[in-house]
Amino acid sequence: MNPKRLAIAIPVMFLAVFATDFLIHGVWLHGDYAASQSLWRTEAEMQKHMGWLMAGQFLAAVAFTMLWAKGFAATACLRCGVLYGLFMGLFGQANTLITYAVQPLPSEIAVKWFLANTLQGILLGVLVFFVYKPLPAPTTS
Repeated sequence: MNPKRLAIAIPVMFLAVFATDFLIHGVWLHGDYAASQSLWRTEAEMQKHMGWLMAGQFLAAVAFTMLWAKGFAATACLRCGVLYGLFMGLFGQANTLITYAVQPLPSEIAVKWFLANTLQGILLGVLVFFVYKPLPAPTTS
């Protein structure tokens, strides 16, 4: 593992998660959330819980990056980054299907979550491929 690149990759991935989540939830789905307001915390309550939201995003960035660094980076190609992101995105969307099954969530929101977050996973996979580079293999003389 490359600690210097890891120290760069984790904050970059956190910023990417934060930014893409804002675009998905704060911009694209804003109207959907307003139309189903009874399902969500009030804006004031959400602001009080913002630290928890950011902690979750940071945890996602750390786990995503560490899994890549420990399991895939040493032999990775761009295609590997795309596939890693796709499968990580799909793994995360298992929770969307479960949430839809147990909460009165509008199907439009569940579908948008599923699609957007799967695409987000692919984007993050490509990003971690370019940002995190493993240490070069030692040469034997």
